[in-house]
Amino acid sequence: MANLMQKTKPAKRIKMRIRKGDTVQVINGKDKGKTGEILKTLPLENRVIVQGVNLRTRHIKPTQDGESGKIVTEEASMHASKVMIYSTAKKVASRVELIVEKDGTKKRRLKKTGELID
Repeated sequence: MANLMQKTKPAKRIKMRIRKGDTVQVINGKDKGKTGEILKTLPLENRVIVQGVNLRTRHIKPTQDGESGKIVTEEASMHASKVMIYSTAKKVASRVELIVEKDGTKKRRLKKTGELID
């Protein structure tokens, strides 16, 4: 009886060091080694959608008379721990560190290359 009355935890937003528009490389899974740009981040689920990676095919039914159905290929979300930010200049994937400048602004920097992201 106790299993029927389980309480759901409120969704906790996870701080992500990856942002929309970053170039990332997949480090795990069937698309390992592929690079792409982040289209969307889902911080409540700790997931990201990467362009050209983790593709799924959807079959769409026709909505009106005379219209034919479609088969659409689109990107599915993947866990954020499966991607690392990719330096296009040095051609290497790296972790991200947050640094605080002298004027108090926060910047993201690649650990391997020291390259500033923003």
